[in-house]
Amino acid sequence: MKVRGFEFISKQEQAGLILPQRKTSYSAGYDLAAAEDTLVQPHKVTLIPTGVKAYMQQDEYLGIHVRSSLAVKHQLSLINSQGIIDADYYNNESNEGHILIAVYNSSNTPFAVNKGDRIAQGIFYKYLLADDDTTAVNISRTGGIGSTGK
Repeated sequence: MKVRGFEFISKQEQAGLILPQRKTSYSAGYDLAAAEDTLVQPHKVTLIPTGVKAYMQQDEYLGIHVRSSLAVKHQLSLINSQGIIDADYYNNESNEGHILIAVYNSSNTPFAVNKGDRIAQGIFYKYLLADDDTTAVNISRTGGIGSTGK
């Protein structure tokens, strides 16, 4: 039985990528790498594909955080500060749960991301529900990015 982890999306299975890994025994985050070369233009938002999806328990989410070296050295940040990958994003019909990293370049210089470059970290989190939560448990996600707001 799978509890939590990462898989390649179907079109990336043979692309020579590696699944996200922690780099030390005390690392909280799993490094997410770029699945293809991408140029991040100055003062623009760029979606960087990772080629992976994440599975987890229904009361968990994957928090996405930019790597500190990219933020400090190259003025790159996530456009939404922290990305949240919900458990039901996995294998959704729109994009199979493909994790895309929305990076903003606040510098005046384009930044080249090469295939295999580590760009973000994913950390699995548990969350709690309020006593009076009335969310319909029978509603299923039907799309990819931004689909829960429709």
